Amino acid sequence: MEKVTIDDVSVVNNPLGVHSVRKPVSRDLGTEDFAMNYFELQPGESFSGGLHAHHDQEEVFYVQEGTATFEVGREREEHEVGAGELIRFERGEFQVGKNDSEERVVGFALGAPKSRHDFDEMESVVHCRECDAETVHDLDLTQQGAFTFACTDCGNEFTIG
Repeated sequence: MEKVTIDDVSVVNNPLGVHSVRKPVSRDLGTEDFAMNYFELQPGESFSGGLHAHHDQEEVFYVQEGTATFEVGREREEHEVGAGELIRFERGEFQVGKNDSEERVVGFALGAPKSRHDFDEMESVVHCRECDAETVHDLDLTQQGAFTFACTDCGNEFTIG
């Protein structure tokens, strides 16, 4: 049995700088088969760096406070999730959640069956500087804590963070 309080979990943010408070609760609890991250999003911030899919993990987001907007699929269909509501994404479903409101959003990202992302099983949709279009990119986390993106159409790579 492990027990923590949110206040005691250290802030560990995404290297893309897209949010100001992310607390990896599952790390402090020592989970192996379940991921849990606590977020506080100020206006304009997001849970992740952009539209992405996890091929090895399904995700559920619980909004405790405020209203988050999720873009779903390559078509970026928008869905609002308010306080007390949850939204689920199956493996391989592209999504991004963000705070488009003027109020703070507090919520949790929950994932299974792993406690950490396997970056080889993730894809992001970003602008390719070589193709000059929004394309799917493979994603890798470097030892320095930065993200490397590789276009699946042309192979062009770039690193952020």
